[in-house]
Amino acid sequence: MSDNEINDESKSKRPNQNYNLSRNSSDVPAEGLNFYYSRERRLANAPESVQNLYKEERKTRFGLFSVLVADRPRRFLFMMIVLLCAVILTLSVTGFLDTSYTLDGNKLEITLTPFEGTSIIMIKKSMKNSGAYSGAVDIAVSVPAEEQDSDYPVFYHRIFFSIEKNETYSFAAPFVSPELLMVLQSEKNTLHLKLIP
Repeated sequence: MSDNEINDESKSKRPNQNYNLSRNSSDVPAEGLNFYYSRERRLANAPESVQNLYKEERKTRFGLFSVLVADRPRRFLFMMIVLLCAVILTLSVTGFLDTSYTLDGNKLEITLTPFEGTSIIMIKKSMKNSGAYSGAVDIAVSVPAEEQDSDYPVFYHRIFFSIEKNETYSFAAPFVSPELLMVLQSEKNTLHLKLIP
């Protein structure tokens, strides 16, 4: 024998060639296949943490509300948020948080800013409806009187509301005080205010 024949013979010979590793498909009937894998038997010997993973439990769906009320501190925080929102909504609807005034169908937002010995008063007017007043508005600004009979300075000014939907007016009153009294008078109504910077 030559060396080539020995090498070919050793290459073609497998170590398990004497064993039949597969069955012929004609030997096994299709409905008679046996499966030896059993999940229950395997899980019986598994640790408890693995068994808990395979237990059939109803899975809860993810939801924002269920996360917000998952435990007692979260429920308390959620209820506080809802309560604060309700209080803020109630205060804004009833007008406690709104610093605007109404004069003959015009919504007025008035701000007071002290600046170098004067008080700058800014009035932002917006019309609430088409029938709102347009015309002259007389304004009187003064410091509060300490006594009934004492003289106190009064600053007079006049502005004109036009038919524009939004307007801004500003003027300077020649005094500074912790609070000012202001009167706005149109042809029909009068509005009395106390302004605090």
